[in-house]
Formats: sequence, C-alpha cells, structure tokens
Amino acid sequence: MKRVRQILVWAAILLGVLIVGLAALVAFDYAAGRDRIDAVTNVTIPGLNGSPDVRAYVAKPEGEGPFPTVIMIHEFFGLNEDILSKADLLAEDGFLVIAPDTFRGSTTSLIPRAIYQVISTKTEDVNVDLDSVYAWLESQPDVDPNRIAVLGFCYGGRASLAYSLHNDSLAATIIFYGFLETDPEILSSLPGPVLGIFGGADQSIPVEDVNAFEQGLEAAGIPHQISIYEGQPHAFVRGADEIKAGGAQGEAWNEMLEVLEVNFKEGAVRNRNGDEAVYLPSFDFTYYLTLVFEHAFGSASYVH
Repeated sequence: MKRVRQILVWAAILLGVLIVGLAALVAFDYAAGRDRIDAVTNVTIPGLNGSPDVRAYVAKPEGEGPFPTVIMIHEFFGLNEDILSKADLLAEDGFLVIAPDTFRGSTTSLIPRAIYQVISTKTEDVNVDLDSVYAWLESQPDVDPNRIAVLGFCYGGRASLAYSLHNDSLAATIIFYGFLETDPEILSSLPGPVLGIFGGADQSIPVEDVNAFEQGLEAAGIPHQISIYEGQPHAFVRGADEIKAGGAQGEAWNEMLEVLEVNFKEGAVRNRNGDEAVYLPSFDFTYYLTLVFEHAFGSASYVH
C-alpha cells in the first residue's frame, strides 16, 4: 500500500509539473509572439458597432475588379505564412482573397497554445469579426458583393460552416477537414452550395462523420459536393509550394477551383430563406484530443 501511495504521489507531481510547464510554455509563446500578426497582415478593418478592429491579409488578383472574393479562415495555429501562401495562390486565379485573424492578435506554431486559442475563442466573437470583414468587403469597389464565399481549413473549416449559418448572403461554403454538423434542420439554413474536402485517413474526422454530413446536406436540400481523398491525413493540403507539386493536395485544390468557377461564373447559386440559424457549436473534447494526437504524433505532424 505504501508503494502504491508513493507511485500516486510521484504521478501527481509529474502531472503538476507537466501542467505548469505547458502553462509556462503557452505564456512564453504569447509574450514572444505579440508582433507575429504584424508580419502576416496588411490591412486593419474597422470593427462594427464598437467591436474590435480586425487584422487581415488581403491578396488581390491582377486586372480590374470587381472580383469574386473568398474569405479564407486559418487553422487552429492562427494566421501564418502557410495561409498567406494559399491566399496568394488563389489570387493568381482571379479571386480577391482576405484572410482575417480570428484569434484577435494570437498566432502560434505550438500545439498546446493552438488548442488554447480555440477553447478561449467564442464562436460569437468570430462571427462578429467576420461580420466586420464582410461589411468592409461590401464597401470595396474591387469586390463583387454578390460573389463572396467563405473557405476554411481545420478550425477554419468549422468556423466557415458556423459563419455560413450566421450570414445568409454568402455565395458558397468550402470546408477543408473541419469538424462537422450533421443535423438537416440546422444545415437547411446554409445560404449556398457547399464543398467539403476530407482525408480518408483523418482520425479526427472519421469517414462515417463525413458521410453523415453529406446525408444531412442531402436531406436539407443544400447543393453540395463532398470528396474524400483516400489515404490522406488531417490537414493534407499544405502551403502553395506543396499544392503546386501536385498529388492529392493539388487535386483537392483544383477541385476547389472548379467549384468556385462554376458558382461564380454566371452568378452564385443561393439558398436564401431569410432564416439564419443561431448556431453556436460546443467544444468537442474528443475531437480536439484526437486532433492533438494527429498533429503531434500522427500523419499530420509536419512543421507549420
């Protein structure tokens, strides 16, 4: 019994040290990274109705607008060079792209802080900031206000779905391996066509969940295209250089371009019904625990 107590005491001490160490690491990363957002943004958007201003990166295509526009939402690491490279790449195909910082000044390459950024960020606040972005876009002469889509990766995929349920003026919703909603009653409020890109080997978003999402969209009557790339892990579409190299991530990117082209060519297909959903997704512990494993030890454990 004494031996058992000693083991439990040491286990508690080690756990305490781990928790304190992680907290210190997150705090240090926060203090050291206050200027990171300055390096990855080129515009400050006024907040609506007294809400905070929104920092963002804007990539503009060559030529004269108004251009079809995409709001690109980052992964749970925050706005970084990886997202900027994707924004620039999409702009090369004639789309004006805005990538907002939805963590209000926070970005990191550390998984513990990435998780903290997610759990400390409210969906309501993200939607408020995206409302500011959307209002700013509508005021820009080189933006076609009838052709604004939202696109997101991982955390951003979930955020793009939530924002589409909040704003029925969006032209399309594109989700790259974001956590999903499957209730047809909720999904019926989506304003336009949906593209979903997922990896068949993604442990954080199992194929059965993707299939349930597709069935929910079908039952809700929402135009959609759902693709599962066999053998691909979570977060398999990386930066611009990797996309240009081809393979599954190049194919997924080209699929997205085709969907954007179809829905923006002759004007976007809408599903407006004037009934926006009050949608505030809860924090799913199991999903994020699996996501941590995917990024730390699994097939998505590449350097961001």
